[in-house]
Formats: sequence, C-alpha cells, structure tokens
Amino acid sequence: MTEVVLKLSARDLTPADLASCGWAGSDHHLAGVARQLERARTGEVDYLAVCPATDIPVAKGGVDYRVKEGVGTLWQLAVHPALQSCGIGTFLVESAELRIRSRGLRRAELGVEEGNPRARALYERLGYVAYERRPDAWDEQAPDGSLRRYETMCTLMRKELAQH
Repeated sequence: MTEVVLKLSARDLTPADLASCGWAGSDHHLAGVARQLERARTGEVDYLAVCPATDIPVAKGGVDYRVKEGVGTLWQLAVHPALQSCGIGTFLVESAELRIRSRGLRRAELGVEEGNPRARALYERLGYVAYERRPDAWDEQAPDGSLRRYETMCTLMRKELAQH
C-alpha cells in the first residue's frame, strides 16, 4: 500500500477559487458563497480554503461572527468527496477554531444535519457537544436547475476553546 501525504494550508477563500469548487455544491450554492465572500471583506465572516501544494481548494468553510454574540459559528463546511476521511475536515475545523481564537473569542458552535452521522462523529471527536435540536431550511438547486426548499433537522453543537 502506498501512503500519500498532502501538506495542507488554510487561507482565505477568494472569488477566483469558486471556479474550482464545483465539488462543494451547485451553481446556486457557489453564488451564495460568493455573497459570503463580500461579508468576509468587512470582517463579519471568515471563509477558509484548505489547499494542498497546488493551491486549489480541497475543502472550504466559513465562520460567521454575527450569528451569536461572542461566538464563532462554523457553517458551510465541505471536503471534496474523493478526499473525505483523510483528516482534511479535522484540519479545516482546527483552522477555523484558530481564526475564532485570534479574535479573542472562546466558543465555537455549529449545526450538523441529523442525517449526517459521519460529520457529527468528526465534531464529537474534536470536542463538540450537542446542546439543542433545531429545524433548518435553505434553497437548493435541483438537477434541472430549478430551486426547491430543502428542510432538515440539525443538532446544534458547541465547543469551549482554550486560549493559546
């Protein structure tokens, strides 16, 4: 068996990156990410790209500082499907936590769909604790290009961050 080691870095996601992020979602989703990048310019959010040496994103995710006072809320976390279970999601979450701590905040929160046990297991392994259930919904693009409302139940999780 051959072992492949990727040296990863985390940086700000840029509008130019979106063309290579089709693995993360539909055109509608990526248009929404583009709008979040506008908020990143004002400091309301951080939006991260995790990249190997090629500098092409293999994971992305945001931290919203406006959802709850004094909390960094992780959202829209995604790892390229072919590269899941390789430690990239852990690297993404830890990179987001560093951004939150760098703002002097001590808590990270996120919501995970109840139909996504692999993601929940990752967050639990990283120290996140469930504290509430809440329905969520958003518009998603159907295969024919039309938009439909997607409704789901999420478990809200939080983690107290140590100051480094």
